[in-house]
Amino acid sequence: MLAIRIRFRDPRRSVPGYENGIMTRVRIDKWLWAARFFKTRALAARACELGRIESNGQDAKAAREVRAGDRLRVKTAGGDFQVEVLGLSEMRGPAAVAQTLYRETEASRELRFKLAEERKAMRNSETLREGKPSKRDRREIDRFRGRT
Repeated sequence: MLAIRIRFRDPRRSVPGYENGIMTRVRIDKWLWAARFFKTRALAARACELGRIESNGQDAKAAREVRAGDRLRVKTAGGDFQVEVLGLSEMRGPAAVAQTLYRETEASRELRFKLAEERKAMRNSETLREGKPSKRDRREIDRFRGRT
């Protein structure tokens, strides 16, 4: 005869990261992924390893826990973000929901827009061709260098 053991979760035991059914903390790499700063959780963890994430003024490892009210500095290809954590999530959802998890500081937003405008201005002033020079371009380069 087989004995079957059924385990029920003890409701008195609390689940780590939750208090009274409300999430109170989450790993920073999960939060960055859920808030859509990074496309994958692995990229978020890698950014932590490289020192591109700061939590309350200190470098953050991927396993560091984020709580509501923390201030984060996130350096990505899209810019340098300084945000305050408003909500927690371990699941990645729509962008509209992800934007409710944090609030970007005004100084951070202004600096990002200013840098974006400077990049646009630089792109317009530079008119470099892609690829190797044409025959005509090569002749102009040779003339400029004094080879002909």
